[in-house]
Amino acid sequence: MNTESGRALPAYKQPISVLVVIHTPTLDILLLERAAHPGYWQSVTGSRENDESPRLTAQREVLEETGIDCRQHLLLDWQQQNRYEIYPQWRHRYAPGITENVEHVFSLCLPERREVRIAPDEHRDYRWLPWREAAECCFSASNRDAIEALPSRS
Repeated sequence: MNTESGRALPAYKQPISVLVVIHTPTLDILLLERAAHPGYWQSVTGSRENDESPRLTAQREVLEETGIDCRQHLLLDWQQQNRYEIYPQWRHRYAPGITENVEHVFSLCLPERREVRIAPDEHRDYRWLPWREAAECCFSASNRDAIEALPSRS
């Protein structure tokens, strides 16, 4: 935590994040269910820490949320950024007045479906679904759009 005049200041999230769609060559998609919001399914997401590049943020978040080491697989930077309004229920994580986030989109191709190790403080479950079904399950429009675009990028 930062300090100012001897007082601890809250550590806010940066409004720069990544979205990593993890998939197989047959376009089965890994989705994670948020622990604090049952029924909210998503791909790997997370905010930048310190001065990380988007690629390093993606690698760190995938490892933290699934136990998968991106260096063993093809992590593709789509060179796409989505700007969106931060959901009201998550704005308290950001500095006062921050209402928008910039999300960098990646995909990670694994040779096949595999067991993953979820971070229980962030997620309560995971599942692999065919891409169309996975897209329908996502609560986030940018996540849904990325999954729907995946067939043309593979």
